[in-house]
Amino acid sequence: MSNQPRNIFAAILAAGDASRFGSTKQAAMLDGVPLVRKAIETAADVCGERVITIIGHDPESVLGAVGAAPGFIVVNENYRDGLGTSIAVAAQTCRKYADAILLLLADQPLVTAEHLQALIDNWSGADDEIVATAFANTLGPPVLFPSGSFSALAALAGDQGARQVLRDSRFSIETVRFEAAAVDIDTPADLASLPGGD
Repeated sequence: MSNQPRNIFAAILAAGDASRFGSTKQAAMLDGVPLVRKAIETAADVCGERVITIIGHDPESVLGAVGAAPGFIVVNENYRDGLGTSIAVAAQTCRKYADAILLLLADQPLVTAEHLQALIDNWSGADDEIVATAFANTLGPPVLFPSGSFSALAALAGDQGARQVLRDSRFSIETVRFEAAAVDIDTPADLASLPGGD
């Protein structure tokens, strides 16, 4: 693995309207902390102030949930068009500054700073090498995307997630297994099933 210093940003995707949840999911509480703030604080443990949170739906509530958490807020005006637009905004925001971005979802509350660090540690530093999380017989977020993939990410639109970039033959894929990434919050019942979920 490369020992070269690298400028790695985290990008938290927190813009969706969470229609299945029935309210602003990003502000829902787990262990007394809003989901979006928990994701930011986890990312900040690894990336410090280099955390970008992409918001869109109900920005007042989400900003209130973010509070004084570290990093920067970017508004995706096109969030209604789907997840791909938020990924594109994240890549466009970071492309001039970052060697890589860690792409996280605000609704994966069991993701740990240790896992994010493991993704970084398993990256060689090559700009064509992606490091993805392996769980539940699939690959998904959190994912470390190197600068060589930013143009592909910035071109995403609609409900396209980053899966097509993971399948792009231009990039090699490394993986770090973390089964807890399979836990995401889609409904109030999902949240209530976790210790500390309201």
